[in-house]
Amino acid sequence: MIEDNIINKEANEKALLVGLVTLRQDEAKVKEYLDELDFLAQTAGAEPVKKIVQKLDYPNPRTYVGKGKLEEIKQYVEDNEIGLVIFDDDLSTKQVANIEKELQVKILDRTSLILDIFAKRAQTATARTQVELAQYQYLLPRLTRMWTHLERQRGGIGMRGPGETQIETDRRIILDKISRLKEELKHIDRQKSVQRKNRGKLTRIALVGYTNVGKSTIMNLLSKSDVFAENKLFATLDTTVRKVIIDNLPFLLTDTVGFIRKLPTHLVDSFKSTLDEVREADLLVHVVDISHPGFEDQIEVVNETLRQVCGDKPIPVIMVFNKIDAFSYNPKDEDDLTPSSRENISLESFRESWMAKMANNCVFISAKEHINIDALKNLLYEKAREIHAERFPYNDFLFQKYDEDLNEDSSEDM
Repeated sequence: MIEDNIINKEANEKALLVGLVTLRQDEAKVKEYLDELDFLAQTAGAEPVKKIVQKLDYPNPRTYVGKGKLEEIKQYVEDNEIGLVIFDDDLSTKQVANIEKELQVKILDRTSLILDIFAKRAQTATARTQVELAQYQYLLPRLTRMWTHLERQRGGIGMRGPGETQIETDRRIILDKISRLKEELKHIDRQKSVQRKNRGKLTRIALVGYTNVGKSTIMNLLSKSDVFAENKLFATLDTTVRKVIIDNLPFLLTDTVGFIRKLPTHLVDSFKSTLDEVREADLLVHVVDISHPGFEDQIEVVNETLRQVCGDKPIPVIMVFNKIDAFSYNPKDEDDLTPSSRENISLESFRESWMAKMANNCVFISAKEHINIDALKNLLYEKAREIHAERFPYNDFLFQKYDEDLNEDSSEDM
């Protein structure tokens, strides 16, 4: 993996966050995006101290923000000893070079920040290889502004072609590394494919959702395992598969990496072997943090990423609305005629709306407080049994006999 992560983890570096209100995103969206960027920065080890927002029709092609706003940022950076400025959108090579020249501090965009977090979180050889590939793919078009000196990793003498410039050498070295890493991932992909085949015909259920919605906590509840769970973004990078048995029915449950808006394409491509667990699942459990004010936008982000991963393959989905214990709302006054917003709608109204929309294929729970977990187990049992019955019709007859015996025993106890 590329050495020296972008953010110094030893001492929390003070960071300034910058976003734009444009024709494509209003103030409410920008506030939500910057709050998420704040959480990303904290997860990476930085200390966000201020958010600066400017209204522009579109980003300035030279410096992202306008000249006056850049001067304001520079003044704040100097007055408050800021060592890092993070922008909420991807920056071009030219923009980064111009901003760095003006501010004289470290500049990150959203993608580089996410890559840094992934580099920190990667624990297994598979995850490290995937992250390293994404890092090099991100680095390649940005060589014009970076002092890479990558020839030191291969030996400079005899490695540079006639008349070849430093940047050409670095580009060739990176392309070689990308090619090698892709071959490693192909090998990993073949191993994963064999592992999936060796799991037999057990029903496969995959937990998917936005990052930090509680997938790993649900995994731990259902499988009685100890998957790492933390209130930070991308706590889980490596796919975890556990065998779960509900009543008399076994199935495989997979915990996957969380999605996020503006997820770098490099990461989607690099994590193909991990996301194959999603593509080959029999059932997707889409976990949603219903306490988040923008949960419906997060649902669409996940759905769009799933379209990229699964293509046209139809995979049934059930929705699990988590964190109902943290849900809050402010009911409107009877004489308030303004349109209702997310903050004015009750949990019961959301429940009725989504139950109708999903044909009852959803459940509202709190994994943290163990609320409605039995309802979740019952729904998973029903769906897993339907899938199992299609594959093994005779087994479904045994399940029915088991249920009848269970009901008879219950009647006798009464």
